[in-house]
Amino acid sequence: MNKAILRILGTGAVVAVGLAAFVGDSWSARESNVRATKHNLSKDWYGGGADPRTVKATSETQVCVFCHTPHAATPAVTPLWNKQVSGATYTTYTSSSLDAQAIAGTLAQPGGSSKLCLSCHDGTLAIGNVNVLNGAGSTGTQGTQSIALSGTGGGGTMAPGSGTTTGFTRFLGTDLSNDHPISVTYNKLLSDRDGEIRDATLNATDGTWEWVNAGTRIIGVRSHRTQGGSGQPQKPVLPLEKTGSDTDAGQVQCASCHDPHIRETDTTKGNQKFLRLNRFQESAPANAYSQDGDIICLACHNKNRGSGAWAYSAHANPLVATQTYTSAAATQREFPANMQVWKAACLNCHDTHSVPGSRRLLREGTDGVGTPKSGGSSAIEETCYQCHTNSAASAITPTTTVPDIKTDFTTSTVRMPISSTNQPAGTEVHDIGGSFNDATFVDCTGTTNKCGKDFLESRAKLGAGNLSNRHAECTDCHNPHRVVKFRDFRGLAGSGNLNGTPDAAGTHTHTETTGYTHTNIASGVLRGTWGVEPTYGSASFHSLPSGYVVKRGDPGSATDTSAAATYVTREYQVCLKCHSDYGYSDNNTYPTGNRPNLGSFTGGTPSGRNGLTQYTNQAKEFQAPAAHKGASTQTDSGAGASYTTNNQRSWHPVMDNTGRTLAVRGGMSNSWRLPWSNAVGTQTMYCSDCHGSSTAATSVIPAGGENGSPWGPHGSANDFLLKGAWTDATSETANLLCFKCHDSTAYIGGETNTQNTGFWQSSKGNLHRYHDARIGRSYFRCTWCHIAVPHGWKNKALLVNLSDVGPEAGLTAGTAIADSVAINGYSKEPYYYKAVNKIKTFKTSGSWAIGDCGNGDSDKWMRSNPDASRGEGICKNPP
Repeated sequence: MNKAILRILGTGAVVAVGLAAFVGDSWSARESNVRATKHNLSKDWYGGGADPRTVKATSETQVCVFCHTPHAATPAVTPLWNKQVSGATYTTYTSSSLDAQAIAGTLAQPGGSSKLCLSCHDGTLAIGNVNVLNGAGSTGTQGTQSIALSGTGGGGTMAPGSGTTTGFTRFLGTDLSNDHPISVTYNKLLSDRDGEIRDATLNATDGTWEWVNAGTRIIGVRSHRTQGGSGQPQKPVLPLEKTGSDTDAGQVQCASCHDPHIRETDTTKGNQKFLRLNRFQESAPANAYSQDGDIICLACHNKNRGSGAWAYSAHANPLVATQTYTSAAATQREFPANMQVWKAACLNCHDTHSVPGSRRLLREGTDGVGTPKSGGSSAIEETCYQCHTNSAASAITPTTTVPDIKTDFTTSTVRMPISSTNQPAGTEVHDIGGSFNDATFVDCTGTTNKCGKDFLESRAKLGAGNLSNRHAECTDCHNPHRVVKFRDFRGLAGSGNLNGTPDAAGTHTHTETTGYTHTNIASGVLRGTWGVEPTYGSASFHSLPSGYVVKRGDPGSATDTSAAATYVTREYQVCLKCHSDYGYSDNNTYPTGNRPNLGSFTGGTPSGRNGLTQYTNQAKEFQAPAAHKGASTQTDSGAGASYTTNNQRSWHPVMDNTGRTLAVRGGMSNSWRLPWSNAVGTQTMYCSDCHGSSTAATSVIPAGGENGSPWGPHGSANDFLLKGAWTDATSETANLLCFKCHDSTAYIGGETNTQNTGFWQSSKGNLHRYHDARIGRSYFRCTWCHIAVPHGWKNKALLVNLSDVGPEAGLTAGTAIADSVAINGYSKEPYYYKAVNKIKTFKTSGSWAIGDCGNGDSDKWMRSNPDASRGEGICKNPP
């Protein structure tokens, strides 16, 4: 009789919230049988096989009594609660990207069914203390009866498991800041503002909020309403709960996701954690939500909204995320053996009850020590490092298809400030979303702003107005819900598309072969992140951008690759949100102003490298004015008025191509290494073609190819995160940066009449090699004649001109540097480092003459047979 009652009560409690075995689909293996779960605290185990429980009674055989009583229940606590509810005050979850918090101001203390769960899980009450046992006890007075249990913690409370400060315990404590938010109102205000949870719909019949999938009510206020039409059995719902006098909204509580009575009989699915829907992804995700196939998180958090973003991501697509968890990692996470990354889905990076200190429920996302992590402060990168590390430390295998990011960030001499200890503030500043208004750039205060889903961060957080906020985090550059393993962010794989076979890598196409034109189109790993596109009111090098347009959102099936698209289409758009006056204040004062300083954080480039103490504004430098392309002559470049003939701005083609083809360059032959020798003048490039892990002397491709060291500016052995040497570098320097793209044979060696650089004249031939030969040694410094920060410049070919030094050095345009200073090499940050070049007249490429360079009326400034009285002979003893 007692067992029959238990069975009815167990089933009835579940049916009341809508779960029943659903024959013929994935739910057939799930049953309502509390006796075969860890919530059976009785002495007897009814689940078959070895008893997995650690907490159980020493003699009590009743099952339901630990939670329920038919008489003398705690007043006003349903269903017929046989325990006291905790009177603790809880620290609730908080997050800048939690829109429910922004709407409500503060989240309410836990209520509803959540209080029942916390009766045990907050560790404040003895699990075995009940109101009534075998008819004895007092109404609503817990502890009048005590059931002896083994396996509990101190005072008979919840056992600590892996430790109360790890994410692998169900001792939740009273600090719920690292647990999924509860007592959160779910309605249209929330779904409109968030933009990445299911649209809430008001039910006209009962006036409650719900969302409906293909006619099936998936989430709604708890009721007995049948889904799927007359005569069709109920499928599981995720119930919301009404609280107080609310008539138009329901709240997410513990019981919205968990049913304490159910168990999964299919052992291959592992520990299902009493979840109403799948703990893991059971079939490939698609644009439409699948109740049978999708992980429970996607029932509310619609990462597929309109674009298929999550379905195609490198963390969810079964064609890509094929790696499996190691045995140790799977056991720690209570995953089934051989769990694949795509099936773990959201649980790769998140845990609904995570390690204390972690933000956004990130799994292992702190700087705590141990395995698993034990407390600590938020460290977002540690979540990524679970997999993106070396094979010995990784939670997954094989690691050959997963870039090892951690090694670059943690062992490189120069690295981005990703760890809290390396950031100027000494703590993790990065924080997305929130209610901020960055004027004309972006407004995240509105009721439909959806800023959190796009990982938007305020300019103040980036460093504008407060340089101590400068930082780098993985999610500054990557949106892990949207990254795809395609060369092109659009998902183009050869002639395929997002539905086709993924590429071997999510980085841009860059092979040292002929036959293609290199571009700056954003790669798959940058898909769906956010960035900025500068706007310009002047072509002068001395003018800052006039503004910025924020690029955000997932492109979906759109194929627009123009810089004008509303979403990120270029790598530089991601870089410039930090490396420009969008991410910091810039008073445009030189040689130094209020821009970020070198040496401001541990692991950064030390101050003084190449005479530089302060970073420059890359949006100002990389501007590529259309009127300055090709062989045009412009008067608005920022050069002095006497030096505008045959002159124009120059730039490395990061934002746009230069239009300076071989023909424009005087009909010269090629002087570039592949792939830059393809389609000269029409190609564009990435910032990460120059910045990233150190590479071989004649290449910018990371060591080991696409499955070796990662692309990207994470860390380097060289200053300025460069792939090669630049600090005090000469043409004899091993791994010189310039010669990774520019073929060294065109610049150093014996004299030659080959016209393979634009610096050429008919009588002397290749003037680079002519000077090298006359000096008698390969001792060139590129900075003798070219600027020391070679992003972009006021003169053609990035040429310095000591006859025209201007505002970039804190001087009036057209200022000539005195011979007595120039003879020792002129250094003035940021653009002049041991510079000696003086130009009297700019010429078109291939048309330079001896008289075009020199000092005043002398053409011998650079010669090795000097007339010292006329300031000649700098090359006799070059700096």
